[in-house]
Amino acid sequence: PGYGFLAENPAFARRCAEEGLAFIGPSPEHLELFGDKLRARELARSRGVPTLPGTDDSVDTVEEALAFARSTSFPVIVKAAAGGGGRGIRVARDPVELETVFRVAQREAEASFGDGTVYLERFLQRPRHIEVQVLGDAAGQIKHLWERDCSIQRRHQKLLEECPSPLMTAELRESLGSLVTRAVSSINYVNAGTAEFLFDEEGNYYFIEMNTRIQVEHP
Repeated sequence: PGYGFLAENPAFARRCAEEGLAFIGPSPEHLELFGDKLRARELARSRGVPTLPGTDDSVDTVEEALAFARSTSFPVIVKAAAGGGGRGIRVARDPVELETVFRVAQREAEASFGDGTVYLERFLQRPRHIEVQVLGDAAGQIKHLWERDCSIQRRHQKLLEECPSPLMTAELRESLGSLVTRAVSSINYVNAGTAEFLFDEEGNYYFIEMNTRIQVEHP
């Protein structure tokens, strides 16, 4: 299925199994798990992987969004739980802006993914975006293929990727790669996946999502 919509469609993966076809990708259960960013964040935390301060559950009202923003301070980012491709993402730097972008993100998520569920995270002003590729086989072996630096973006879409990342030291590379490998090994992940992280200006890193397919930019 490559990197198209079918590559992350658990119903398609299940249908392939029913028809006796080998779906080249993760299990339907893992497609569902990582297709929900809230569940993915919960899994990451349970495996000791740092996540950005954010809401544990979906945020349904502007009032809930404002309450979280006041507890963590502005700016904050509103994200679609079923999102991808930079859609359903909006940044708010004050309460007035949050009231507007919250509703916009909900509508965009519903229109793009058929699911208007959104959540909030603290927004990092100048992050480095680092992703780690993993490959797992059916015998339970997981390997990471080092990192890519995806920090040059426009409208939350990657424009240029560089590897190895100039941000990483050998120690940090091994630490992050091992952390991702242990986390996905614990759920018997199979096939390709990419764990994405944001690094703040102090060098702290936070898991944001897992892509359960080869990347668009995989070459």
